[in-house]
Amino acid sequence: MKNRPALFAIVLTIIASVILAGMDSLGKFLMREFSTFQVTWARFLFHSIIVSLLFYGQGLRHFAVTRAPKTQLLRGLCMVGINTLLYMAIKTVSLAEATALMYLSPVLVTLFAGIFLGERILPRHLLAVAAGFVGVLVIIRPGFQTFEPALLLAFFASLLLALYFLLTRKVAGVDDPRTSLFYTSIVGAVVLSFLVPLWWKTPDALQWLLLISMGAFGAIGHFLLIKAYTLITASELSPWLNAQVVAATLYSVFLFQDVLGWNFFVGSGLIVGAGLLLWLHNRRVS
Repeated sequence: MKNRPALFAIVLTIIASVILAGMDSLGKFLMREFSTFQVTWARFLFHSIIVSLLFYGQGLRHFAVTRAPKTQLLRGLCMVGINTLLYMAIKTVSLAEATALMYLSPVLVTLFAGIFLGERILPRHLLAVAAGFVGVLVIIRPGFQTFEPALLLAFFASLLLALYFLLTRKVAGVDDPRTSLFYTSIVGAVVLSFLVPLWWKTPDALQWLLLISMGAFGAIGHFLLIKAYTLITASELSPWLNAQVVAATLYSVFLFQDVLGWNFFVGSGLIVGAGLLLWLHNRRVS
C-alpha cells in the first residue's frame, strides 16, 4: 500500500506521545519523594546511557562528533531548562494543563522565525499566534482567585521549547539526527550532575527502577519520533503530535484524579487549534 509508511509513522507518533506523557506522569509521581532536580537528572542520565548503548553497535564515536558544537550545547541547555521548568510546574499543577501550555511552542516558532530569522509572517500566522496566546490566558487566568503561578513555569518552558525547535532546525542539515538526540541527553546529564548532590536523597530499589524507567521512556519516545520523521515530512506529522495533550489529559484524570475545568478545554482547544491552523496553511503552501 502506498500510504502504509505514512500510517506507520502516525502510529509511531501516537505511541511516542503516550510514552512521553507517561514519562512526565512518572516524574510527577516521583517528585512526591524527590526534588525536581534529582528527577530531571535521572531522566537525562538514564536517557543518555540507553541512547549510548543503542548507538554503540553503530559506531558511537561517529554520532558523538558534531559539526555544530556550540549550537548542540545550546540545544542541550534549552532542554535542561525546559524539563526543569515543566517538572517544577507539574509538581503543583495538573499534567494536562502544563502539557497544553507547552504546545504553544509550534506557534511561537513561527513568531520567532519571523523575528530572528527574517521569515515572512502572514496575517494567518498572526491570527494563530493571537489564538494561541488567548488559549494560554484562558488556562492560566491571571487576576482570578484560581490563578496558579506555577502555570507560568510551563509557559516559560514553551518559550524555551520554541527556541529549541529553531536550534534543531539549524542543525538539521549539519548533523545526523542521532547526533542531536545524543547531545540532547548528554548535556542535561552532565549539567545536572553538578546540581543534584545539593538535593540528593538515596532511592530504594523500586525507586531506582522507576527513575531508570523515566530515562527509558524518554529514549524510546524520542527514538520513535525520529523514526517517524524519516517516513513522512514534519508538516504531515505535526497534527498527530497533539496526541500527547490527549494522553496527558487521560493520565491527569485517571492516575492523579485531577478535576479539569472548562478553561482547560477551551484554552487547550485554542492552542491546539492555532497549531492546526498553521499546519493547514503550511500544507497548502507546500
